[in-house]
Formats: sequence, C-alpha cells, structure tokens
Amino acid sequence: MWCTNFIYMTLTNETMRYSCSIIDLYDRSIVASENSSFITSSLAVRTLETALSSAKAIPQNLILHLDQGSQFTSAEFVQHCRKLGISQSISRAGCPYDNAPMERYYNTLKTELIYQYRFETAAELDYAVSEFAYDWYNQARPHTYNGYLIPFEKRAECTIKQWCYKKR
Repeated sequence: MWCTNFIYMTLTNETMRYSCSIIDLYDRSIVASENSSFITSSLAVRTLETALSSAKAIPQNLILHLDQGSQFTSAEFVQHCRKLGISQSISRAGCPYDNAPMERYYNTLKTELIYQYRFETAAELDYAVSEFAYDWYNQARPHTYNGYLIPFEKRAECTIKQWCYKKR
C-alpha cells in the first residue's frame, strides 16, 4: 500500500512550489517525489508514474491511499489509476489520521529541511527536496516504525525473504 499527498513550499521571493510524494507503507520509503509551480492532477499523475518506473517490485493489487483533494479525485487521475489497475483508498472528510504516515513525512521534510534553509530558486528547492527524500530519508535516516532501521535496510530485510509483497 502506498500513500500520497501534496505540500506547499515557498521560495524567498514568495513564489509557491508544490510537492507531491508517494510513500510505501511497508518500510516508509519515499518511492516518488515531484515538484511543480502548479498543484494539478498532472503533477499527481507524473508522481505516480515516477513511483511506478522506479519501483523494483510493484505490489500486486496496489492500493494508493490519498485525500479527497481535487487533484486526486479528478477524472484524469482516477482514470489513470484504473488503467493501471491501482485501487484508490480515499480519506474521510476532515480525517487527517487516515494518511498519518504521509503527514509524518511532510512534517519531517518541513522541520529538517524547508524551515532550516532559504531557497532562492525553484531548481535549488527541487534539488534539496529530492536529495532529502531519496538520499537522506530513504538511505540514512532511521525510522521508529522500522525498529530504527533506515527504509532501505528494512527493504533489504524483506528482499532476503522474497515474500514481503505476497504477505501483505
């Protein structure tokens, strides 16, 4: 099962940037993170495509959990998920707890990166968010959920067993 959502980020000149990320609930790894100047269904589709193209093993009967945002409930995104055989699980209105792992990641991203540095350009911010997600968060930062293993250590533990996705 994967979760997804958007966050807003601001450059020093007050220009907005939007990030859409997807997290794998098995090991809390970020499987995709894409940024844009616009918060659109196309950004959500692009993020999903990035996740699918970078995943070594896509779980059968993949469920993607998301909120009721218009980007995720749009015809473009819903049809794209259907075409790929991905089931959508949508949070109840006013219930952020349904997507708590995604919210936790964004809290960590903001606390450990966004609020600590100033970003002059979209390229600087996009690079920093990508490095944070794929290098720091996935490969160096231990997670309490994983018994203080980093996501890739947890994934390696699973790969050895060769049955992780089958058991879900």
